[in-house]
Amino acid sequence: MSTPDSSPVGAERSIGQLFASATAEMSALVHDEIALAKAQLKQDVKRGGLGTVAVLAALLVLVFSLPMLSFALAYGLHAWTGLNLGWCFLLSFAANVLVALLLGLIGFVFFKKAKKGKGPQKVAASVKETAGVLQNAKPHPRPEFPAIEDRSPAAVEAVARSSS
Repeated sequence: MSTPDSSPVGAERSIGQLFASATAEMSALVHDEIALAKAQLKQDVKRGGLGTVAVLAALLVLVFSLPMLSFALAYGLHAWTGLNLGWCFLLSFAANVLVALLLGLIGFVFFKKAKKGKGPQKVAASVKETAGVLQNAKPHPRPEFPAIEDRSPAAVEAVARSSS
């Protein structure tokens, strides 16, 4: 078994290898955070698009259905209830306005959901948390080395072991 940089497990890695590994992992983390932000933004834009479609549908229904539906509904109400034709036209207009308001309300709900989307804010908080953890990380304590003047064989061997 080996580590990501293909050195055997248990073997000591050099500072350069450790730094290269840490740099590669940080780069991968940043790329993953960017991909997450893109996915969350795409979801928010999709919700906004659905809201736009609903509002446009409401306007389309209101514009194209008013003449036809108003006449049909007014004459139908007149035949069914015997009310004055003017009141029947007013009631048919009110029904069309209610349908348009309902579709507009649905579009408004979708807009609110898209606006509430916390995609980029979540990613930014995650990046800040990662940076905070890395800033608070303390380096591994290093052993004390004897002074340069101490040239005893034990001191030379300790320095040779620590620098390999």
